[in-house]
Amino acid sequence: MGVLNVTPDSFSDGGRWLDPAAAVAHGTEMFSAGAEIVDVGGESTRPGASPVPTEEEIRRVLPVVEALSELGAVSIDTRKAEVAKAAVLAGATIINDVSAELWPLAADTGAGWIAMHMPADPTVMQQHAHYDDVVGEVTDHLMARAEKARAAGVHRVWIDPGIGFGKTAEHNLSLLRHLDALVATGWPVVVGTSRKSFLGHLACRPGEHPPGPDDRLEGTVATTAWAVLQGVDMVRVHDARPALMVTGLARAGMTSNWA
Repeated sequence: MGVLNVTPDSFSDGGRWLDPAAAVAHGTEMFSAGAEIVDVGGESTRPGASPVPTEEEIRRVLPVVEALSELGAVSIDTRKAEVAKAAVLAGATIINDVSAELWPLAADTGAGWIAMHMPADPTVMQQHAHYDDVVGEVTDHLMARAEKARAAGVHRVWIDPGIGFGKTAEHNLSLLRHLDALVATGWPVVVGTSRKSFLGHLACRPGEHPPGPDDRLEGTVATTAWAVLQGVDMVRVHDARPALMVTGLARAGMTSNWA
């Protein structure tokens, strides 16, 4: 899944693809590079991000979804039912739901649905990064949402632990370390570590300044490979071509007879 933020304030590429023509061109490049899905989002959900009015979010995403849905599978990254519905009517086939609340709309429209774990609104979610057992609590939360979606008639359901959403670096690493627990639930798992800040902090030496989002590719590639080796179904990335290479190598290693 290729990330396409049509926002002015996303943590990694805010403003870069705000113009619809630029966004469509970038989405087209991601499809050409091997992305199977392009995930279009019109509201940043980085820690501390301000909410976007529904009408503005729809204005940002709709022309991009319409154009890219002619080229391949498109998902809409939102927590608003109105935005998700408009995007599905425009051609999106998956709702990437950071609120994990929109399964009734997915059931009504026939769209696939990704339930992501986020403990609170982005403006305050890092203040809610408190868990007795982050793996168990996130897994139980997502399984409950997935089961509600399936009971409502949603046929394609994924679960996403929400790396970086209301989690500390240690929480993120614990979830990555125990991805097998999420995979063992039987629900297809989505993981997105791409360019996230904890990768920069892990990569720097004591006293060094952590690298910025554009300099976290190595950490993204490493965690993407790890996720695939643990059996996740989908990885969400900004850089489609290196992700395609590393997922191909990881899967080849899983199925080969290398000694």
